[in-house]
Amino acid sequence: MVHYFVSHDLQALEDKNYIQERRMVMPTQEELRNKEQTYYDDVEVGQDLPPYIIGPMTPTHLFRWSAAIENWHRIHYDQDFSIYHDGLPNILAQGSWKQSVMPQYLKDLCLPNGWAWKVQFQHRAMIVPGDTITVSAKVTNKYEKDGLGFVEVETGMTNQDGINTCPGNGTIVLPIKGGKEIPYPFVAPEE
Repeated sequence: MVHYFVSHDLQALEDKNYIQERRMVMPTQEELRNKEQTYYDDVEVGQDLPPYIIGPMTPTHLFRWSAAIENWHRIHYDQDFSIYHDGLPNILAQGSWKQSVMPQYLKDLCLPNGWAWKVQFQHRAMIVPGDTITVSAKVTNKYEKDGLGFVEVETGMTNQDGINTCPGNGTIVLPIKGGKEIPYPFVAPEE
């Protein structure tokens, strides 16, 4: 589990209820281990699935991601370079960070016995320090195949200004109540 809050002043965050709000929308490792299964039967087309709220993003958080994946392009950690050399609004969250968050979010929605099968998205807007990101999914279709429940979703990573920085879609596979187990590793039924 990635830790999304990075701050030198945790008391200030607690005073502003950031930490309490985060805990309501971003499950802890313990909550994920004890998560009740969401079944195919439990979701409907048009339903918004529980979101994650990440942020506000900090330069430290972005630098830690750069260090973890050893991407040393200066636009991800050097504010002066980003603004004055490349003409960007600030340092930027890496595309690979987005590429890790969305599959993690879908995987967490499916726990403990579902499967995040497919996800695709586009990088449409920058994420910079100070942004608070809502990671979301809305059910657009559902169907059964070979005793498994397939749920298609529209996904997004929307900032505090309502800009979807990373629109996309995906397919998750959820167990059907009283149905067969989803195989691990998941192999999709043939078309």
